[in-house]
Amino acid sequence: MRKAMLALTAFGLLAAGSMTACTDDKGASTGDDSAAAGASIGGGVAGAKIGVILPDETSSQRWMTDDYKYLQEAFKAADVKADLQNAKGDKVRFVQIADEMIKEGVKVLVIVNLDSPSGKAVLDKARAAKIKTIDYDRLTLNGGADYYVSFDNVKVGVLQGEGLVDCLDAKKANNPVVAELNGSPTDNNATLFKQGYDTVLQPMYDEAKYTKGPDQSVPDWDNGQGGKIFERMWQHQNKIRGVLAANDGLAGAVIDVLKAKKMNGQVPVTGQDATVDGLQRILTGDQCMTVYKRIKPEADAAARLAVNLYKGQPITNDSVGQVIDKLKDPESGAYVKFVKLPPISITKSNIQVVLNDGFVTKKVLCPKAYVKACKDADIK
Repeated sequence: MRKAMLALTAFGLLAAGSMTACTDDKGASTGDDSAAAGASIGGGVAGAKIGVILPDETSSQRWMTDDYKYLQEAFKAADVKADLQNAKGDKVRFVQIADEMIKEGVKVLVIVNLDSPSGKAVLDKARAAKIKTIDYDRLTLNGGADYYVSFDNVKVGVLQGEGLVDCLDAKKANNPVVAELNGSPTDNNATLFKQGYDTVLQPMYDEAKYTKGPDQSVPDWDNGQGGKIFERMWQHQNKIRGVLAANDGLAGAVIDVLKAKKMNGQVPVTGQDATVDGLQRILTGDQCMTVYKRIKPEADAAARLAVNLYKGQPITNDSVGQVIDKLKDPESGAYVKFVKLPPISITKSNIQVVLNDGFVTKKVLCPKAYVKACKDADIK
């Protein structure tokens, strides 16, 4: 890991010399609409006090739309200028954006890492520049961020495991073979999700109520790879009758394979993120559940924390609006201050919760192809 970190840091420094040539990466200003017109990696948002780096545009819809929108609204409401950019899945680009934000003089840096080595490289630079740091949604292992804002990710996994058990019970499954399609091995959240659902599933295996099937992680949460991995799982063990898929994107890849086998709806599949596609698959019976993580409260908490750090104000449960706990970094052994939010299990019976929050609208969830399914589920 140390070698990879040094190499990445060196590469980032070499690339920094040519950053001004990158003109296709637009930042966003909150508090100065003129700056929002198109800050590049080489420019950033002049005068921004808080920098935010989101990871990619492919692993979940949230990084393209939801978090960006909610964070932007929160910083604007606080009248604090912020620079929000997306690394688009590129670790070198991630480091480049951070270098520019540090150069521009941000006082607080919020990151969603692509992996821990590149995340740590950025956090180390920020700390050297006396910039306060926040790990948002994903903990950077051995990164030493000042704060971590996320959900109780072990609980997310527990909800997934319990959801799969409920769905298998509803199918009256007898000793079903269960496959586990885990998230990225470089994402600590994926490790925590698995820790959670294995506390539910392992006793079922131990008691011979379920048979443990294939168990594999998907690099970078790549849905295409996830589909290929599950196809191979099925070829090896076509008696799979339950799938713990770590998020809605992977669930969709699994269900595409099951549709080709005419087994969709017969094999319960879990998910996470309450995406529109995932919710629609729940309505049609192809996906059995998802986990809803209220992104707006998470973004609001991160923004309030960042603003308070910038202004030098006390950090309390009241000032952040959420419970502040602590979490042990499994790599460094150090404890990180943890702003912890609760997740919610979503099935067909309570999808309305997501609509009531305004996270998804009926118009988007229920186009023509889903009108009957929405009506049957009493979606309002």
